[in-house]
Amino acid sequence: MSFSSPQASSAPHPLAAHGWDAGWDAEFAPYGARGLLPGRVVRVDRGLCDVVTPDGTVRADTEFVVPRDPMKVVCTGDWVAVDPADSDPRYVRALLARRSAFVRSTSSKRSEGQILAANVDHAVLVISLALELDLGRTERFLALAWESGALPLVVLTKADLVTAAVLGHLAEDIATAAPGVQVLAVSSLTGEGVDVLSAVLSGGTSVLLGTSGAGKSSLANALLGAEVMDVRAARDVDGKGRHTTTTRNLLALPGGGVLIDTPGLRGVGLWDAEAGVGQAFAEIEALAAECRFHDCAHGAEPGCAVLAAVGDGSLPERRLDSYRKLLRENRYIVAKTDARLRSELRRDWKRKGAEGRAAVEAKRGRVR
Repeated sequence: MSFSSPQASSAPHPLAAHGWDAGWDAEFAPYGARGLLPGRVVRVDRGLCDVVTPDGTVRADTEFVVPRDPMKVVCTGDWVAVDPADSDPRYVRALLARRSAFVRSTSSKRSEGQILAANVDHAVLVISLALELDLGRTERFLALAWESGALPLVVLTKADLVTAAVLGHLAEDIATAAPGVQVLAVSSLTGEGVDVLSAVLSGGTSVLLGTSGAGKSSLANALLGAEVMDVRAARDVDGKGRHTTTTRNLLALPGGGVLIDTPGLRGVGLWDAEAGVGQAFAEIEALAAECRFHDCAHGAEPGCAVLAAVGDGSLPERRLDSYRKLLRENRYIVAKTDARLRSELRRDWKRKGAEGRAAVEAKRGRVR
């Protein structure tokens, strides 16, 4: 028996609370005709995954959807087609095309990307006000968030630990590192700001991202209205937390929307995120369009609008340094899998090396 939702019925789809819509219904139609069930992956664990279906949550094997490409492995947030109830064991038979995916580079030397969450509408960067702000890390997260296709959002947690004046200054600092991104302050302890955040996240799927101890699990519990996620206090010595969340979990929010909680991220390497970097530094990209030369490197070229902005103080020099750093890193990552770009970088490095050696020779008076 194929699964399809009656068009004439006004009853909500069984998976509506988990993000099912008319688009997914159309995408799934060919699989429904084969008697498969639609479902959304809520957790992945060693070749098996928990999938919420119209029949409830089932355990399914991913053996038939294990590609060589790590970017195509089953991930929390994926929509899939699974075997019907009379199948034993049950398998995931197909993955529906993703609308968005939050990807970072792995820490391995194999130049692979790792998908943290799929089909996400909001990428929520969680930052603890109990720790010193790391604006560079914030910009890195935001570049990946923009690249994912999701809408970034910054949430400052543990707002009860700082005064209103301090909170205002910190929020301004974050705003300079996150142009065009909404910034909200919340306290999971007092409930401050949780209702506002809940309203923002009610319209789709959101993923919580941040380091251990940022307060992601506490925030998830506050949004869910229940102690669903395990929470442990951060260390008093350095404010760092331990990994209380060890897997990525998808949960339906009581006020609407879906939440994916993730383990704390120690590393957030870029993965082919040039467009995301450009969006994260939109003001620099806009200034670059006004430079005299279209290929201006913003180094020492005449008529450089970017350097002029740094000079008059309208663009913090730290922002430009961070922009350059992330572009270099991204180009290096892409070059690992792009032979042509790798060759260009090698020639560039040799040219700069020769120029550097020539400069040293000239300084020492050994000009030939």
